Amino acid sequence: MATVAARRLPARLCAAGTCALIDRLPEDRYAYLLGQYLGDGSLVRFPRTWRLEVHGDEKYVSIVSEVRDAMLAVMPTSKVGIRHRNGCAVVSSYGNHWACLFPQHGPGPKHSRTIELAPWQREIATAKPKQLLRGLVHSDGCRVINTVKGHGYPRYHFSNRSDDIRGIFVWACEVVGIECRHNNRYSLSVARRQSVEQMDTFIGPKR
Repeated sequence: MATVAARRLPARLCAAGTCALIDRLPEDRYAYLLGQYLGDGSLVRFPRTWRLEVHGDEKYVSIVSEVRDAMLAVMPTSKVGIRHRNGCAVVSSYGNHWACLFPQHGPGPKHSRTIELAPWQREIATAKPKQLLRGLVHSDGCRVINTVKGHGYPRYHFSNRSDDIRGIFVWACEVVGIECRHNNRYSLSVARRQSVEQMDTFIGPKR
């Protein structure tokens, strides 16, 4: 539930790129939360505040906890709650400046509109690409074992209907030096052994 202070303030936006919170962001936690937001996050507007929500599978307890911790680190003055419904865990937080920190917010589903990183977001993502990839994979990706002639080969998949979000995933992989390619219209695959081993160092199987 929103704090009393949050209810008293208008759901305002700072001028583009000028929010005072931007310069104080913990880059690693923000990059992770950005990946989660691009995958399974949304913003809900209320008359006097905003609510950031990230939806995930409640069986991945450690991922739910990581999203909660990231929200607390990015917006330490706001409480974070977790709602459980039909196997889904919704991690949420109220705050007047969530829309400043996620300017990708807009009407309709993400795949129906342009999704671009603001210059300051790209700067953070360039500094912390592994955390961005970790958030993206934890939201819309997985690590699987592909069996070929009786031998199992691990690989990563990332699926999203937005061409722009898949493009952000490809870009972050390039920054880290990871090879990926489309394996169908909406899905990307990381299958080269070196690239999988590299992703295993900072992502690994979901738990």
